[in-house]
Amino acid sequence: MKKLSTLFAVFGFLFMGAANAADITLYYSPSCPHCHHARDFFTSRIVYEYPDLRIVQINVMDRANLPAFQEALKKCEYDSGGVPVIVVGDKCFQGYADFMQQELRDAVEVGMSQDQKDTAAENKKALDDNADEFRKSHANRQGKITEYNAAAQNAANDDATQNEKKNSPASPVYFYILLIVLVAALAFVLVRKDKKKK
Repeated sequence: MKKLSTLFAVFGFLFMGAANAADITLYYSPSCPHCHHARDFFTSRIVYEYPDLRIVQINVMDRANLPAFQEALKKCEYDSGGVPVIVVGDKCFQGYADFMQQELRDAVEVGMSQDQKDTAAENKKALDDNADEFRKSHANRQGKITEYNAAAQNAANDDATQNEKKNSPASPVYFYILLIVLVAALAFVLVRKDKKKK
């Protein structure tokens, strides 16, 4: 029993340690001014404040992305299809205004350690002091922002599936099994013919 509780404690520690900043998914429209303000806040502030944060932007005007947006609306229990819709971990926001910035930060920090929160506070202060210099010295953080494209994702998944089928280790096995069965059948037919001749 003691070993079992130790095992659960280790797994609990691992999961708590893996809980970094909550990732952000931003559903936006290119023609929406509030979306532009939200995107600017995430790409010029939040991504620099939280080094472990990942941001996925999804353009809802791209028809291929609509199923993902509809799924988010369902998850968030929103009746309106208004944008931006911001999903931070398990928390949802519809719309954006500057007064929401601290609430968004609080949602990002759910599950973070105190050290991670302290780092974020230091980064925020450094951005407030000299944003251009801080962004320049941490330019790699822009790599944490991705634009989701369902059509490209589906094509990549299709390619991966095709490659998996081609490179599947089971394919040669089936080929050799089929070959053995055919050779055995041919041998059976030939032996049977030979017996009939005698």
